[in-house]
Amino acid sequence: MSRDGRPRIPGPGIPGRDRAVPDRAPGPVLPDRAHRADAPAPPGEADTAVAGDTHGAYALGKLTSVVLDALAEGATVRGGPLPGGGPGAVADRLRAACAPVLPEHGTGAEEALRTVVRAVAEGAADPADPWCAAHLHCPPLAVAAAADLAAAALNPSMDSWDQAPAAAVLEQEVTAALAALVHPREAAPDALITSGGTESNLVALLLARERARAAGAPAVRVVCGANAHHSVRRAAWLLDLPDPVTVDCPGGRLDPAAVDRALAGLGPHPGPVLVVATAGTTDEGLVDPLPALARVAAAHGAELHVDAAYGGPLLFSDRLAPLLDGLDAAVSVTFDLHKLGWQPVAAGVLTVRDAALLAPLALRADYLNADDDGEAGLPDLLGRSIRTTRRPDVLKIAATLRALGRRGIGALVEHCVATAREFAALVDAHPALRRRPGDIGISTVLFRPAAADAVPPGEGDALVAEVRRRLLAEGRAVVGRAVAEDADGTRRLWLKATLLHPRATGEDLAGLLDLAAAAATALAGAATAEAAAPTPTART
Repeated sequence: MSRDGRPRIPGPGIPGRDRAVPDRAPGPVLPDRAHRADAPAPPGEADTAVAGDTHGAYALGKLTSVVLDALAEGATVRGGPLPGGGPGAVADRLRAACAPVLPEHGTGAEEALRTVVRAVAEGAADPADPWCAAHLHCPPLAVAAAADLAAAALNPSMDSWDQAPAAAVLEQEVTAALAALVHPREAAPDALITSGGTESNLVALLLARERARAAGAPAVRVVCGANAHHSVRRAAWLLDLPDPVTVDCPGGRLDPAAVDRALAGLGPHPGPVLVVATAGTTDEGLVDPLPALARVAAAHGAELHVDAAYGGPLLFSDRLAPLLDGLDAAVSVTFDLHKLGWQPVAAGVLTVRDAALLAPLALRADYLNADDDGEAGLPDLLGRSIRTTRRPDVLKIAATLRALGRRGIGALVEHCVATAREFAALVDAHPALRRRPGDIGISTVLFRPAAADAVPPGEGDALVAEVRRRLLAEGRAVVGRAVAEDADGTRRLWLKATLLHPRATGEDLAGLLDLAAAAATALAGAATAEAAAPTPTART
């Protein structure tokens, strides 16, 4: 049970936790200092064991058991989706548990893991709790987290074949499969593994810039909606591109007619242009009208990039994939799996409709991809990223794809979409709340306490913000915030639930609505009482 008295979503047990660790030979006898009574204990074998090879796996197994226990203990103490007390209290508890972070003498691997992991788990925002629903912050599947442990233990670095022989092949196979999913009609699509949507959008704009330069243009012009993720504008800044032409998005979606006007406004010879559309906006989960935008872009000779970091996994579902019709017209697509893919951060993908489009990323560094090594048959990995040292995030993705298959992942995506509809119906039926009018996003629902509508507009938005902060401070729920148009066109502040839990149901989430409504009523009542209180008169 949580500290709110509500049942936890049951999960499978963890078999084999008490498995005996085979005896290991004792470490070497150290010099005289190790035997002096006043000397600190030297590091034990477990403290300095490496994680790889056969022997390392045994040491890792013992330490993993300590970590799992510490995770469970920390979650039990926390007792909810977020630690209570607010930033100051969380910081004080963490520092008290972990200080000093650089001791003169170590405490040993088991104590260090037990202390640090327990403290971080106690102070964590836990997306595995259904009431942790503010962001595109998913609870990772256990299979993905376990695979990530293997990636950390093996520690391939994905910048040269001699550091990642098998992982390089695995990445090649996974990226080919995901590229074909996004660009099914193309002959030679390709994809890169990235750290997420921000890097994917950056690389997409970088590739567009290099295509423009190859065509003799000084730069590429970017046209995007006001609903575009901030990383698009940041990428333009980092790449020294002109400021993007930003188009208004009434109703939250990019309007093709407005894009048509914006493109016409660039003049008869604007040079290369990249239109950026969004499939799954951050605030509302809305999908821009991709087919119409593709037609408008083509009519002006512009290219189309789609940021589908949120919505891309809809393609795993036969039933939901039509929501992304038009996606395959894009020259490049951002696609995250640490949102509706249930991967530990980071797990991003950038797909391109033709592998040749990635050629500008090619780079030669003799110690990683010398010409004669390439001629001898060693694969070149350096052009697969803008990063050099790069962890094998593909391993967890591959394990999840194999474990669930396309249909299994698609079923989880469908569950989240259906849960959002169920949650929206609960909001509509709640007497103290109202939902933002209009379509529901992919799995995002905006709602607002009715009490916020009973006060002047500025005060209403302030009440919404304070409801969210109160729930955070109490550690009882994590809900987001978003500014979006109301039915009358006024932009108002809303509470936001982003539903990414693959097992939560509307019943699990109903109490969250009651909690938000009760907080709003209490805050509104306190404000009314304060306003009605007589003003003290000054003494003369």
